Amino acid sequence: MNWPDAPRPLPTVDRAQMEEIDRTMVDDLGIELLQMMENAGANLARFAREHFGPAHVLVAAGTGGNGGGGLVAARHLHNAGIRVSVVTTRPADAYRGVPAHQLGTLEHMGLGVGDSMPTPGPEAPPIDLIIDAVIGYALDGQASGRAAQLIDAVGELGAPILSLDTPSGVDVSTGEALGAHIRATATLTLALPKTGLVGCRLAGEHFLADISVPADLYAEIGAVAGADVAPIFRDGPILRVRAA
Repeated sequence: MNWPDAPRPLPTVDRAQMEEIDRTMVDDLGIELLQMMENAGANLARFAREHFGPAHVLVAAGTGGNGGGGLVAARHLHNAGIRVSVVTTRPADAYRGVPAHQLGTLEHMGLGVGDSMPTPGPEAPPIDLIIDAVIGYALDGQASGRAAQLIDAVGELGAPILSLDTPSGVDVSTGEALGAHIRATATLTLALPKTGLVGCRLAGEHFLADISVPADLYAEIGAVAGADVAPIFRDGPILRVRAA
């Protein structure tokens, strides 16, 4: 797939700035997390299908918003007839809020979800794509416990890895790997490029997805950064980010 390029100049955001964008979306504009998560996951599923063409996708999902986006993608991929396995960092009853809602939807659909790695079987095609949705931009220090174990386990499978927003274990502000981390084949980051991921080798190919941030908010961010930001997603909801 020949994805259109993101326009330039394009501001980047660090963790604190992305947190403020999310807060503005929810508190000031009334765009709920459920809506943003659905947009993120639908675009992630589309990108996975069109860029990789997988037959069997393993979705590794954490308990936060990043994991919820991965669970949305699992639903869309399953609905498209692609075999999907989902492995979580915690048992289902440990999930809360919107991610728990997404997990419950998958369970109602009869899609197998577990907190241990799937066992290969003769009837299942080999996993040919991993979606990394373990930890997003809110990473605070090294991944630990089950999240760190899952990051290490999926990295050992040898399949291409598509990370949602950021490779798990990588600081979005600095691009530094903090302990257990993913080395992605491609990263589909959300809303705006993250400062530490531009040119970061751990992110692999770098792409940008729309989560319905209003154009006026992008313009305000651009003004702060000293950039005149044109409508970012005028050429489509998924764009390629090229290094300067």
